[in-house]
Amino acid sequence: MAPTEPARASGAPAPRIEAAWEVFRVALRLGLTSFGGPVAHLGYFRAEYVERRRWLDEAAYADLVALCQFLPGPASSQVGIGVGMLRAGLLGGVAAWVGFTLPSALALALFALGLRAFDVADAGWLHGLKIVAVAVVAQAVWGMARSLAPDRPRATIAILAALAVLASQTALAQVAAIAVAGVIGWRLLDAGDAAVGGGSLRVAVPRWVASVAWVLFFGLLVALPLARRAVEAPALALFDSFYRAGALVFGGGHVVLPLLQAEVVPGLLTQDAFIAGYGAAQAVPGPLFTFAAYLGAASSTTPNGWAGAAVALLAIFLPSFLLMAGALPLWDALRRRGAFQAALRGVNAAVVGILGAALYTPVWTSAIGAPPDFALALVAFGALQVLRLPPSLVVVGAALGGQAIALL
Repeated sequence: MAPTEPARASGAPAPRIEAAWEVFRVALRLGLTSFGGPVAHLGYFRAEYVERRRWLDEAAYADLVALCQFLPGPASSQVGIGVGMLRAGLLGGVAAWVGFTLPSALALALFALGLRAFDVADAGWLHGLKIVAVAVVAQAVWGMARSLAPDRPRATIAILAALAVLASQTALAQVAAIAVAGVIGWRLLDAGDAAVGGGSLRVAVPRWVASVAWVLFFGLLVALPLARRAVEAPALALFDSFYRAGALVFGGGHVVLPLLQAEVVPGLLTQDAFIAGYGAAQAVPGPLFTFAAYLGAASSTTPNGWAGAAVALLAIFLPSFLLMAGALPLWDALRRRGAFQAALRGVNAAVVGILGAALYTPVWTSAIGAPPDFALALVAFGALQVLRLPPSLVVVGAALGGQAIALL
């Protein structure tokens, strides 16, 4: 199978295994340092994949983000999986997911398996990580606005999308804003200069594989509950619960928590254990969906905690793999049509507005409470935007700065 265009763009063609190993290494570093939730993850991804490594360009990245905003499941993890697939096919998607997910999944599983409980809700270093998320998201919004909403019509769309999301802070409002922006772009924006950028979203996934992915996605959604009723197997019940959570929740992140709580409390674990795990999930990097590893490991129905963690983790992320494998081949073909390009210009502007709204809430409102917080956020933003320091170094510095603020 021939390498994808992004793989050729950054140098000589690399064998698929070598490219997948490269994806894993980069994703693992992001999984170790990407604090701040899904919106901050998109900022980290943009800095690494677009600005530093140039695996895809700004327009292609924005189109990928727009696609993942439409799909159910964890949007930031899906963006990472999509980048991995673009770089190294299906194996690259697996490598990207494993690298980004493994650190927090292991930490939360270990916590569930008996690490001494500790309270980090008021820890200074954790507050510093929330503050650096403000800088990361601000940098992403600034960079994307300059390239994706540079003129009056698209800036207006971005502002209106931000206002809509702020007025109704739901996943449905985000999807509606993107859909309306697409219609506005299709009807009002000029498609003549909306050529797709150099970074391709052409993924090395055959069409028949994409078709099988769609069949599996919907087939499992129907078959698993039926099988659960027919067969008394704790592992099957666990898989069904977490697969439905990953397949049916729009907005990802914190939105999945009520559904998971309804599935596991009180049948699999107590309310106190659920809340303790949620607190631990706030203290680790990577996707919040790795909370599933904690729940699976802590489940009273799985005597082997590691097995429970693996079942829950695979189940909640499996829909994302199937959706990305099914949607990416179609998405690249659609985005290259003239009318669709004009619609995407509107969609991309709306994505900028949605990220701008997220910069205020929950990122800013949960992190900035006093002048020292704002000062640390400014320093972190300057380190990223002006000095161009590595995000991992800025994250460590912000954690130390947050601890210093707590001692004042």
